[in-house]
Amino acid sequence: MAFDFKKEYKEYYQPKKKPEIINIPSFNFIAVRGEGNPNEENGMYQQAIGVLYAIAYTLKMSYKTDYKIEGFYEYVVPPLEGFWWQEDIEGVDFFHKETFHWISVIRLPDFISKKDFEWAVEKASIKKKMDCSKAEFFTFEEGLCVQMMHQGSFDEEGETVKIMNRYLQEKGYRNDFTKSRLHHEIYLSDVRKVVPEKWKTVIRHPVCKIDKNNESMSKNNV
Repeated sequence: MAFDFKKEYKEYYQPKKKPEIINIPSFNFIAVRGEGNPNEENGMYQQAIGVLYAIAYTLKMSYKTDYKIEGFYEYVVPPLEGFWWQEDIEGVDFFHKETFHWISVIRLPDFISKKDFEWAVEKASIKKKMDCSKAEFFTFEEGLCVQMMHQGSFDEEGETVKIMNRYLQEKGYRNDFTKSRLHHEIYLSDVRKVVPEKWKTVIRHPVCKIDKNNESMSKNNV
């Protein structure tokens, strides 16, 4: 049976519908950066998604080609994720999507090296007849975070964020957004097949502990 990240690492992909504090280690991703409204038809975001999946499935199916990846085992392509931010805004403003900056990513199994990634970019570009050169091999450690499962449309995420923020206040933490610590979403539902009220999205925010003198002490120096 193919290795499924969502099932094997439930602490990262299947949080409860209530907030929890978690420390996220370093992972490797396929990443494409961009900006603008993700709902724009044939826009930058939609094109980025196409590039991510082209590379992801090229790597997944590599064992059927002449290219062999050391340590390879069959796996399910992990879910699409996104890091989001807007200039001069802490967190995100869900109602002004045109101002979004984003890094769209798909996690890579640990056995995939940068060399393997570069092979897949070239292979996917030829096979899919698309330019995959904007993709990058992205290594990121989120560190200390609060996360929660959101069920519903993306426009309703603000209500879940409010619950997360109240939890932080009760537990002595605060949000720790910086240029490299961002609002993070993991998409567990196929929006083409599931009605919006049943969409499941992991929402994750960087946090730090507040000490007794009201000074924050971050466990993540990104």
